[in-house]
Amino acid sequence: MKYFVAAGEDRRLDARSRSGLRGSFVELSDGATHYELTGPEDGEVALLVGGLTIPLFYWDGLVPELHARGLRTLACSGYGRGYSDRVRATYDETLFVRQLSELTEKLGLNRPLHLVGTSMGALISMAYAARHRSALATLVLAGPAGLAPRKAMSPDRLLRSDLLAGLVARRHGLKLLTGHLGHNVRAPEKAEKLTAMVLDAYRFEGSLYAFFDTLQHLPLSGRDDLYRHTGALDIPTLLLWGADDHVTPIDQFEPARALLKPRQHHVIHDCGHMAPFEHPHEVADRIASFVASSKERLDS
Repeated sequence: MKYFVAAGEDRRLDARSRSGLRGSFVELSDGATHYELTGPEDGEVALLVGGLTIPLFYWDGLVPELHARGLRTLACSGYGRGYSDRVRATYDETLFVRQLSELTEKLGLNRPLHLVGTSMGALISMAYAARHRSALATLVLAGPAGLAPRKAMSPDRLLRSDLLAGLVARRHGLKLLTGHLGHNVRAPEKAEKLTAMVLDAYRFEGSLYAFFDTLQHLPLSGRDDLYRHTGALDIPTLLLWGADDHVTPIDQFEPARALLKPRQHHVIHDCGHMAPFEHPHEVADRIASFVASSKERLDS
């Protein structure tokens, strides 16, 4: 799809605009990446990988909870999200996996990481695990996308035509994005906070282009083979799922368990699609406990 700037995208990401923004920036082979590496200096590192629309601010509730439990965190915004570059590239798993690999290498994070992926970020995390198995100590997947059957109306099929994708994105993109965000969390006040967070970042030029190019090139359904392959990697895996998830419904939980063979799994009650955002305290407890038990198992 040809790069475009949508109506309402009235900001531009450059050195000048970034000078007043929080966090740090690093230039990678595809563009600048926005990240925050924080927490106990001697803590094991949890690498946090977000979903289809979300910037690194999504993790703001979980990050201090993980720090309090002794973990260091690396949160970043995927290309096209938050304050990372809107690159003129194909937004597929290869791009996002390369971003994570180059970021961790640039920051000198050479010890095994605890990879935490949510929604589409879980698919990216599984793809990363397939390419960098030795770089991971554990894998945490929260509300992972990918298990819905692939249909003729799946976004990557429906938007296969660049002409159609561009037309839909320009005319209806913001409305479709806002509608998607409304289904993600259970509590209305959290939904409002999430929508405001995401839409603020979508004022930067090229944001809707990145969103729709991702829908074109990163399949969010019919990914059973990726799950199956991840399960065969023998990475200690924790699977988390919101009981009231309307994006990746709870009826996908058991098929995910069968394919991934996670060492631990938990359903989080009174929770929608975004458990790390909706219930950061409980999710941090689950992650910290899982990391500790996996380490004990390895040491023994």
